[in-house]
Amino acid sequence: MKMSDIITQTIIKMLDESTDNKTEIQRNEFAEMMGCVPSQINYVLSSRFTPEQGYMIESYRGGGGYIRITRVKLDQPTAIMHIVNSIGNSIDSMSARIVIENCLRTALISKEAAKIMSATVSNGVMSAVPINSRDEVRAAIIKQILLTQI
Repeated sequence: MKMSDIITQTIIKMLDESTDNKTEIQRNEFAEMMGCVPSQINYVLSSRFTPEQGYMIESYRGGGGYIRITRVKLDQPTAIMHIVNSIGNSIDSMSARIVIENCLRTALISKEAAKIMSATVSNGVMSAVPINSRDEVRAAIIKQILLTQI
């Protein structure tokens, strides 16, 4: 399992165990605990804990500074529309996987829909699409399937 996935799972577990859908971390101490560099924490937060994915990040600097991660609860249609709008005109394979996993984990889509989405945007399927168009086609497919879930 990749370090990014381990960090993501750890933060999600912390959120799941909280009573108010919030958790706070000190970046350097958290990175040390995870056995990675602090910039890896920044990468995970900026790519997997975005408003479009249902999270708010607040950063407090200075002595004893911390990062607060809050899971925001949106109704399904609103959450899906945020995700569709955040995808834009293109999405790479890894980002597509993250979007699908987050949608499944937050119950915005069913397990079956996640399987269909993953299959239709897989590298195997996308190999039939010219390389310079793959991310655009992948984005269009994901957005259309998500819109069918509303």
